[in-house]
Amino acid sequence: MTSTIGGLPGEEAAGHKASTKAVVVTGDERKTVRKRLLAAFGELWGDKLALLGATFLLIVLISAIFASLVAPHDPTALSLPDRLTPPAWTDGGNWSNVFGTDSLGRDVLSRMIYGSRTTLQIGFFVVLFAGTFGVTMGLIAGYFGGRVDATVMRFIDTQFAFPGLLLAITIISVIGASKRGLIIVLSIGAWMIFARVSRASALSIKESAYIEAAETLGCKPSRVIIRHILPNMVSPLLTLAVLEFAIIVLAEASLSFLGLGIQPPGMSLGLDVANGRQYILTSWWLVTIPGIAVSLIVLSSNLIAGWLRVVADPQERDKRFATTQVGSL
Repeated sequence: MTSTIGGLPGEEAAGHKASTKAVVVTGDERKTVRKRLLAAFGELWGDKLALLGATFLLIVLISAIFASLVAPHDPTALSLPDRLTPPAWTDGGNWSNVFGTDSLGRDVLSRMIYGSRTTLQIGFFVVLFAGTFGVTMGLIAGYFGGRVDATVMRFIDTQFAFPGLLLAITIISVIGASKRGLIIVLSIGAWMIFARVSRASALSIKESAYIEAAETLGCKPSRVIIRHILPNMVSPLLTLAVLEFAIIVLAEASLSFLGLGIQPPGMSLGLDVANGRQYILTSWWLVTIPGIAVSLIVLSSNLIAGWLRVVADPQERDKRFATTQVGSL
């Protein structure tokens, strides 16, 4: 006869218990996530510089997403009678064009808002593509080791030895200067750092007792990598992703400034600086204001990366807590 528990067959009862337990675990996980989010916000509120950087980036992000609603003017509309109008707070300026106009009478603020959308898109997709490929290669090299590790690392060393600017020029000359071309070029140049960091973390983590236990129980390498190694690499990879985003923003601005990136009629902050460089002695705002915007985006990203390094790493949180306690004595 089939044994029953509480009126249910044994297998169904076991399944019922498992599902009930899963629901309980899910609720606990939600509470844990909520506590972690509150703790992270508390850390952010305590770090005023990181809070300022996060606020600035949030404003830039919202403005870029809703550029058509936020921008005061059409960024491509020409108005030659209003060309080279200075910013509103200087002599000759007006509040209709807060940051002034360029050599064709286009509103600088509106072009910066639309240009930041391009800059943020490129930064996001480069980090996504380069991070995904780099982390995958680093995990494979670090976990399997041996010839696989040697092959991947020699390929990385070879690419590191190749001049990045020359590589960018070569690739762009083949595929053309465009947003897609920039994403491809910058992704090719950025994946190696993700691979190195993830490889180093994988080499350290795979020696842990719980990894050996998982392998002893017969877990497949893919499951060990995805379920046990990768989650323990979130802290360094998250910080690295934000830092690389800042580097990509600078790289995009540099390539666009050199004429290897976004091309007219496209818009980006680097292209705005390039368009205004011939007027730098007479119309300083065409170069200075977009340049300051790029600098603030990079600075804000670095501040957020420092906050993430503390929030995502328990050891760093313990160090900060210990420092705070010692300082309060």
